[in-house]
Amino acid sequence: VQLVESGGGVVQPGGSLKLSCVASGFTFDDYAMSWVRQAPGKGLEWVSAISWNGGSTYYAESMKGRFTISRDNAKNTLYLQMNSLKPEDTAVYYCNAVRWGLTVTNYWGQGTQVTVSS
Repeated sequence: VQLVESGGGVVQPGGSLKLSCVASGFTFDDYAMSWVRQAPGKGLEWVSAISWNGGSTYYAESMKGRFTISRDNAKNTLYLQMNSLKPEDTAVYYCNAVRWGLTVTNYWGQGTQVTVSS
């Protein structure tokens, strides 16, 4: 099982980035997907989530209107379009796959660094 994030980098305030997370080794469309981030010296913060078929999306309040989560099940890929970036968005961004059943199955990627700085 692998989740491989990419697309991070350094961007100026007000700029945009699009993160990708490519999944392999499991049935991607059996899983809801999320983005979670961790800023330097802080705990994990949930960013956004999307249902298995992309029909439902959810955002943390501070990301609403700036971030857009999407998925392409044919490509086993999750995306996060981030616009109007702020310095406080600086963090490592992780993708997460979760499936609820008799047990909860959870997979994590290794993360991609996003730095917002002038």
